[in-house]
Amino acid sequence: MKSIARSLLILASAAVFVAVAVHAARQDPTKPESADDNIIRSEVTRVNMLFSVTDKRGRFVTDLNRSDFTILENKKPQAIKEFTAETDLPLRLAILVDTSASVTDRFHFQQEAAANFINGVMRDQDKAIVVSFDTAAELAADLTGSTQVLEKAIRQLRPGGGTALYDAIFYACKEKLMLDQPMYKFRRAMIVLSDGDDNQSTHSRDQALEMAQRADTVIYTISTNISHVETEGDKVMRYFAEQTGGVSFFPFQASDLNQSFENIANELRHQYNLFYAPEPLTNDGQYHHVVIKVKNRKDLIIHARKGYYARRPT
Repeated sequence: MKSIARSLLILASAAVFVAVAVHAARQDPTKPESADDNIIRSEVTRVNMLFSVTDKRGRFVTDLNRSDFTILENKKPQAIKEFTAETDLPLRLAILVDTSASVTDRFHFQQEAAANFINGVMRDQDKAIVVSFDTAAELAADLTGSTQVLEKAIRQLRPGGGTALYDAIFYACKEKLMLDQPMYKFRRAMIVLSDGDDNQSTHSRDQALEMAQRADTVIYTISTNISHVETEGDKVMRYFAEQTGGVSFFPFQASDLNQSFENIANELRHQYNLFYAPEPLTNDGQYHHVVIKVKNRKDLIIHARKGYYARRPT
């Protein structure tokens, strides 16, 4: 009986030792697994929102501070962790130029306006690409900070063919604008000059939009339709801009393109930037709706993307 009791005592002691060891391992902040989990979690929960605020006349409002805003994800209030005004983040731009046959009569004005925009908005830390699209999307100038290279690429474009707008958006976002990481350290914006009438793409409109949203890219659209009659293409252009927090422009004269580009440049220089950690955290790979509001100011308009795609579960 004594030997049995001694054995039971040894087993009980071993069980206690194991339980204590397991508990200590779970609580140990230096344990590699826990450290890795913390790093991943901090990256996943950091949601960045770049946005601008205007009054109803389109004038930028730049004197707001952190306490003026509320943010909701899927209708649930979120705590703003960081906030800056007139952010100086480096730009990553994509200039998408429709080179289909339908824009031939306005093409020279497009080139001039786009070249002027590049020279006016680019700074030392900024980079841009030029993508043309007709029957297919084609990289005219790879990601570079050289305004000379970008301007030359724009001026060498020639019109002709169909319109693969969705493919161009998908390609520019997936293959180029997402290259520089971490994503929250850059502002990504796309300027699209087109009539919006896609007839060649292998990707759908919503696939192109999803890729833009995953790349945190704001899309500004400039319509080449000067008929004064709204087309389905105009609706497409407006849709891309509204869903990503950009603005759509409809200059009815080709000579007004410069003003449209100037308005985009002004918006890029008058943006607010905030971060928040989603509560509750759901790494489900799904689209999460986000709404930013200015407290007690119904006269102001916020230009921001409508949400983001969460990381997929691993």
